[in-house]
Amino acid sequence: MANIISGKVVSAQVKDRVRQETLALKEQGVEIGLAVIIVGNNQASRVYVDGKKRDCEEVGFVSREYALAEDTTQCELIALVEKLNADDSIHGILVQLPLPSQIDEKAVINTISPKKDVDAFHAENVGNIMIGDYSFLPCTPAGVMELIHSTGVDVCGKNCVVIGRSNIVGKPMAMLLLHENGTVTICHSKTQNLKDICKNADILVAAVGRAKFVTVDMVKEGAVVIDVGMNRNEEGKLCGDVDFDEVSKVAGYITPVPGGVGLMTRAMLMVNTLNAAKMFYNIK
Repeated sequence: MANIISGKVVSAQVKDRVRQETLALKEQGVEIGLAVIIVGNNQASRVYVDGKKRDCEEVGFVSREYALAEDTTQCELIALVEKLNADDSIHGILVQLPLPSQIDEKAVINTISPKKDVDAFHAENVGNIMIGDYSFLPCTPAGVMELIHSTGVDVCGKNCVVIGRSNIVGKPMAMLLLHENGTVTICHSKTQNLKDICKNADILVAAVGRAKFVTVDMVKEGAVVIDVGMNRNEEGKLCGDVDFDEVSKVAGYITPVPGGVGLMTRAMLMVNTLNAAKMFYNIK
């Protein structure tokens, strides 16, 4: 049976490091602020935002929430972002996605100052990740790397397969594995021989959004399996992209859903916000 990689344990370790640094900065008179903007009444978004607020309290950040109406215009949202860009008490800005249909997400994201873009979605930050000279990393891929590191498995030289090519997870995930000298294959809906490619992976990251998509016959014995998916099965129960019960019989390490990557995403947001504040105050 596989070793379970606990997002609860690793995220707590990450947040504890952030909390210790935040306390030290407070003693120097530095207060760290995160602004979170939510537009509309998406229930999943509300759950995420409430979780982020609790994380801020836990690590010692000032958390400011801006809850806007469903019919908020793009101009109104961009005006708020620009106001927060100019606010020196706010070091990180997060606009919770998805946004209502009348708002262009790309336009909003690219309005956020790259220095306050703690989601690392701005085109400038994405480019910096590509060349390996970055200040922030997208929270989910960064969290996945923390989980892999917690196993003691060295990425260098390993066959790494990422299933999914989204801008938020799949593409940056591949780059982070590549930066640590993994040999990386990105698979997607047009990939041929998917099963054979996955079966050769020492590290397999599933981010496709389809319940139990990764089956036991796709997994190499002893592999590290990271499940980024968050789905509902036929009974309405949360599950991932990986058939956990079966795959855990052959994998070396595996993340559960829930209790895996999702907690790490929130923890890495705290890391990015701390780093944004340190950059603002020129603290090494």
